[in-house]
Amino acid sequence: MTFRDIIGQEQIVGHMKSAIRDGKVSHAYIIAGEKGSGKKMLANTFAMAIQCEEGGTEPCGMCRSCKQAMSGNNPDIRYITHEKPNVISVDEIRVQLNSDIAIKPYARKRKIYIIDEAEKMNVQAQNAMLKTIEEPPEYAVIILLVTNPGILLQTILSRCILLNVRAVEKSKIAKLLIEKHGASEYMADLAAGFSDGVVGKAIEFASSDDFSGLKAEVLGVLRKIDSTDAGELYRIAKEWSDDKTGQEERLALSEMWYRDLLVVKSTDRTDNVYYKEEQRELYRQAALFSYEGITKKLDAILLFKDRMRVNVNAESAFMVMLLAFRDNR
Repeated sequence: MTFRDIIGQEQIVGHMKSAIRDGKVSHAYIIAGEKGSGKKMLANTFAMAIQCEEGGTEPCGMCRSCKQAMSGNNPDIRYITHEKPNVISVDEIRVQLNSDIAIKPYARKRKIYIIDEAEKMNVQAQNAMLKTIEEPPEYAVIILLVTNPGILLQTILSRCILLNVRAVEKSKIAKLLIEKHGASEYMADLAAGFSDGVVGKAIEFASSDDFSGLKAEVLGVLRKIDSTDAGELYRIAKEWSDDKTGQEERLALSEMWYRDLLVVKSTDRTDNVYYKEEQRELYRQAALFSYEGITKKLDAILLFKDRMRVNVNAESAFMVMLLAFRDNR
């Protein structure tokens, strides 16, 4: 594992390598990004590079320190764990961080602490960590991994270097899926488009039978949407609303379909569509629906998202959206 294995995060990687090269590694970092965006990979690679016995800006992967890090057994790279799934308690911070940090590194010059899901620290835990961040030993590096840094106390935010993980270009994700994960070009493009620039999400989708099944289900609905009666739409709306875990995926798959329709409608080509294996149906619906009709279908998806933010009944919201899919020609 090296920085070369990380795609689309050139700014963060550049910052980390410069800090190592110039001897200016900070005592505290926050790496912020969505689940699956590569926060752990960045933190682990940074920690390995800092501790690498070769002294370069990349982990060599061959020295004792790197091998220990790759196996999860480097005594100078510590991971804060928590028993309860949704809370990191004050006692866990006191024992695993505050007390342990007083012990000097075992083998290297630095001692690194990585706290995943750091936003799960309750206020007491954050306050307990604050003094350590304010007055850390010179050898200590604390890395907080969060999805939403705004949940952390301002006093902690102000004492850390914030590194925001960016969305990765879809073309780069698709290339990674094909070259490193054996995905077909079609599935790589589809998963990359669906991922919103989150590499981990794309990898999960490209290799998931559940995702393939969900895609087939959504396409089955959208193929015949123009002739589906209200009773069947109600059944679909209820099924989709009951499946809480699949709601976001169904929305994204639907949105990608209608974006493809706009591409085909405006260019009469399928070079840049996600659903490349559905060309015949894309052309059929592109001829059936007007530009305005397709745009209104996309607007219906945005309206659904807005309604869900204010806790509108999901079943009703899905029904309104599906009716918009059917009735806007």
